[in-house]
Parts: sequence; C-alpha cells; structure tokens
Amino acid sequence: MSISQEKFKQMLKEKGLKVTNQRLLVLEVLACHKDRHMTVEDIYDLVKEDDPDIGLATIYRTVQLLLEMQLVDRISLDDGCVRYEIGEGTSAERKHHHHHLICRTCGNVQPFRDDWLDRLESHIEEETGFYVLDHELKFYGKCRECLKKTEK
Repeated sequence: MSISQEKFKQMLKEKGLKVTNQRLLVLEVLACHKDRHMTVEDIYDLVKEDDPDIGLATIYRTVQLLLEMQLVDRISLDDGCVRYEIGEGTSAERKHHHHHLICRTCGNVQPFRDDWLDRLESHIEEETGFYVLDHELKFYGKCRECLKKTEK
C-alpha cells in the first residue's frame, strides 16, 4: 500500500472525521489495485466482497472524501467514465502523478511514470511567472499486443 492505514487514520482524525471500516476498505482496495483505473462501481464490487452490506452511496462519499484529502486521483480517459487511482503519497510529497498510454484498439491503459515535462514547467515559470501545480498527459496509440496482431 502506498499510504499506510495508520497514516490514513491519522489524516482522518486531523480533519475531525471518523475512522470507519468502510473508509479503510476503500483505501485498501485502491492501494491493492494501484495500476488499475477503477470506476466507483469497480471499487464497490471489490469492497462488497469484504463488506456485503456496504452501499454504493457510501463508496461514492468515501471516494469523494479521499479525493478531497488528495489521497486519490480522478482520471478521465475520454471513455465517458470517471476513474480513480490511489495517489503516490500526500500532496506535499508529490507534484505530479504518472501519465497514461491508451490503446485505441483494445482500450488497455498503461501507466507511464517518467516525467520529462519538469524542464518545460520550469521554462514556463521563468518566462511567464506562472507556476504549474499539475498536468495530465495521455498518449493514444496501439499497445504491443495489438501491434503484434496487426503484423500477423
């Protein structure tokens, strides 16, 4: 898990929020599937395995809370669905998260962790005085497997 349950409990308490089993389960599901880009319904299906009585509305509220606490990132992959993934540390520890490679043929989404835009951001700040807080980058193309199928 990229953020410990103890750290999450501490953050909830600092914000005057209750530490609940449901909140911990949602965080754990996101942390255990950190390379997946899950919809709220995907999260719900996985949390329901451990807590069959949990409601979808609880998952929506919890994901919104995690988003506000900057523990998860919201991603739009241009497919009409909002997806979430666990952040890579707290907002103070990270400036950017990873980018995405999206296959136009099969829809596979791969994370891409190198961030070569840091120099561009420094240049933007030097030239304009505009400080970039974050950016999002998506590459569209064909994944290795789809390219192999095309070659055959």
